[in-house]
Amino acid sequence: MQFSASQIAAMLNGKLEGNPDVQVDDIAKIEEAEKNTICFIANPKYEEYIYSTKAGIVIINKDFEINKAVQPTLIRVKDAYGSFAKLLEQYNEIINQDRINKKGIEEPAYIADSASLGKNIYIGAFAYIGKNVTIGDNTKIYPGVYLGDNVTVGNNTTLYAGAKVYFDCEIGHQVILHAGVVIGSDGFGFAPDKEGKYNKIPQIGNVRIENNVEIGANTCIDRATMGSTIISEGVKLDNLIQIAHNVDIDKNTVIAAQTGISGSTKIGKNCTFGGQVGIAGHIQIADQTRVGAQSGILKSNKGSNKALNGTPAIGYTQSLRSYSIYKNLPKLEKRVKELEGIINQLQEDKK
Repeated sequence: MQFSASQIAAMLNGKLEGNPDVQVDDIAKIEEAEKNTICFIANPKYEEYIYSTKAGIVIINKDFEINKAVQPTLIRVKDAYGSFAKLLEQYNEIINQDRINKKGIEEPAYIADSASLGKNIYIGAFAYIGKNVTIGDNTKIYPGVYLGDNVTVGNNTTLYAGAKVYFDCEIGHQVILHAGVVIGSDGFGFAPDKEGKYNKIPQIGNVRIENNVEIGANTCIDRATMGSTIISEGVKLDNLIQIAHNVDIDKNTVIAAQTGISGSTKIGKNCTFGGQVGIAGHIQIADQTRVGAQSGILKSNKGSNKALNGTPAIGYTQSLRSYSIYKNLPKLEKRVKELEGIINQLQEDKK
């Protein structure tokens, strides 16, 4: 299906520069684009490609400065990245209609008699739907998904192949669980006895995932010892993240892959975490905290809108200054030894 530059500009509420009738039928990266494709530039480091790209249409920010002639038709928008994401969503709906619009119940699948199923749902082959499970309207349960007893799943939610949700857990509306996600496995709770053995502490709580949450493949979220482990509205979790029992992550926080969060830690709203961050248990992280990749947070941080980096994590600017010294330690050691030699020689000369 082809779309003209004028049609796309109208969809994105953008301003056209160039031929409004140019047609495209595919999407591409700007460095690989052909004349039948549309692409975008949001990052300044890709600016050079706008002068060499073969793309038919390029979406750019309103304030993007063009210094010489360009071949493609341009569409200027307030936010090129956001507009391109909107375009991708529309494109995905068109080319993947069969996948997006899956409906019905495939065989074989086990569905308990007491389960409550909403309208226009899809349940794939080999799915297991336990007792008293509730599934909302327009929800998709892909093959091999397990929903334990008393699980609730909201409307317009998607659970991809092999996702597992243990008993009593709650999944909200417009949630996406990618393949291999495990929700509600036991928290890591053991009590040592006098003989040094570890006795398991029953984990009788659950996990509560609120609306508009997306959780990446093979991420694990443990059930609470008591009460709930909470993933609040709008949270986005990458692949391969471990979230321990009784963790509470507030709204619109984003966490990258391989991060580990220890038990009973509370994370504020609109925080961002780079990959491989380690977070100690029983601490609090303030709203709008930004944490660099591979940082280790060992204590609570107070005051919102701070950037942290390093292990143990300190202020971002402070960590850069510290690193600039750290990388020069071999030179500094050599200089110290030279100075010690000079001092020793001066002391010998005085004798």
